[in-house]
Amino acid sequence: MSAPATAAARRHIPLFPLGTVLFPGGLLPLKIFEQRYLDMTKACLRDNQPFGVCLIREGREVGVPAAPESVGCLATIEQWEMPNSSMFHLLARGGERFRIVETTVAPDGLISGEVEMLPPAAPCNPDAECVALLKRVIDQVGAEHFPQPIRLDDGVWVAYRLVDMLNLPTGFKQRVLKVNTVADILDELKTSM
Repeated sequence: MSAPATAAARRHIPLFPLGTVLFPGGLLPLKIFEQRYLDMTKACLRDNQPFGVCLIREGREVGVPAAPESVGCLATIEQWEMPNSSMFHLLARGGERFRIVETTVAPDGLISGEVEMLPPAAPCNPDAECVALLKRVIDQVGAEHFPQPIRLDDGVWVAYRLVDMLNLPTGFKQRVLKVNTVADILDELKTSM
């Protein structure tokens, strides 16, 4: 007897609840100093595995484990340095979106979860107004501040980068992370700008 089809799309990952939302393709600089996350980082580097970034639904980033939102994004460590034995500086890139099915908390406070991978946002042509806005921002702050390669011809990439860089409430960003159609993201963005 074979397992259900959805079981194949599930995986068990460590979760890192933060006060920010990570989007697919986005970059996230992190300073890791809590022992549970130092251990998580070492394991992810050793095993070449991602961890999950979730917006905090309840609680704080430091101390007692925070309750994560149900939808998050895989984060793969692209660069790291360890300036001392009690700190990592990381640059992580957002990967696939996921939905948390179940969580467990280890004795050290590290949350891990059984997660179900979500499909990527449906491709779409970029919206001309959004491309023009993003291009102006890239020209002003410099392309080096954006995930490479710059893909202004990809509606999904444009939508996620706009939501990333605009000063929007994290609750709005979390709603964007949950949707599967970029046209909905762009419509919401236009009404919020």
